[in-house]
Amino acid sequence: MKILVTGAAGYIGSNLAIRAKVNDLEVFGVDGFTDYYDPVIKRSSAELLKSRGIPVADCDLSMDSLELILENMDIVVHLVGQPGISKSTPWEDYQRNNVNAARRLVDTIKLMDRAPRLVNISSSSVYGLRAMDPESAEPKPASWYGETKLAAEQEVMGAYRLEGFPACSLRLFSVYGDRERPEKLFPKLIRAIDQDLEFPLFEGSLGHQRSFTYVGDICEGILDVIDNWDKAEGEIFNMGSDQCFTTGEAIQTVEEIMGKKARLKMVPARPGDQLATHANIDKIRSRLGWEPKTSLRDGLERMVEWYMGEVKGKIDWV
Repeated sequence: MKILVTGAAGYIGSNLAIRAKVNDLEVFGVDGFTDYYDPVIKRSSAELLKSRGIPVADCDLSMDSLELILENMDIVVHLVGQPGISKSTPWEDYQRNNVNAARRLVDTIKLMDRAPRLVNISSSSVYGLRAMDPESAEPKPASWYGETKLAAEQEVMGAYRLEGFPACSLRLFSVYGDRERPEKLFPKLIRAIDQDLEFPLFEGSLGHQRSFTYVGDICEGILDVIDNWDKAEGEIFNMGSDQCFTTGEAIQTVEEIMGKKARLKMVPARPGDQLATHANIDKIRSRLGWEPKTSLRDGLERMVEWYMGEVKGKIDWV
């Protein structure tokens, strides 16, 4: 089986590509290497994939020709997107990299004689400030990121409803792990503690609740969806941990693992930041039998080990 991972140089994409390769799938990757964070980091991940026999093509899904990269693929896992809720990111970037990219991918697949199945990767941000609901709940996104991830999901699932387009969508919750983006909570925290730097924390976020989900569990879930396509096609699934922790508890866990306290510096809160995520995974558990297995502490121990072994002194992780 041939699988194409879009956004393969990102942290979820790179982990998925490697896991799929281990599972004896024939894996290919594409990535636009945008500058939302230092492309050198993504280039490093792409080189890692290539060393594992996974080619990664440079491709902007929102504007480049897609026919050749999709040819002969059986599965496309669509992870490309404009992440985060940064004030410095213009709305046009969210529209282009989330909505337009998804629409062009769908439109291209529709024209193919042999259409691959599409696993769209969405986000808990579609639910809004509190993401605790089942998939049947009304989405209430509260950020440009959430709005455009929902629009991208509807491009994909609307095609399924109207034309039987072979697709499903997964709403991921608070994924963390190896090769995570440098501005995210845990990479930034681990670096700050290691280098004795101040760690900026948004006001009020110590009490935010999160379904922190280890990236390895997410990768296993995506592969379970592929293996059980007859049960997944046309469906939207929440995918995340149903164990909920506050950000403060997660920070304390990292401090315990590293044996050192963080130097917290409170900064103004971000508009649109989710107050609580708590994944309701009843549907995917009952349909596919999937549930995450990695505890928060075990996942964070692996992440600290990854940082110390693969980042510290090797990548300018800022």
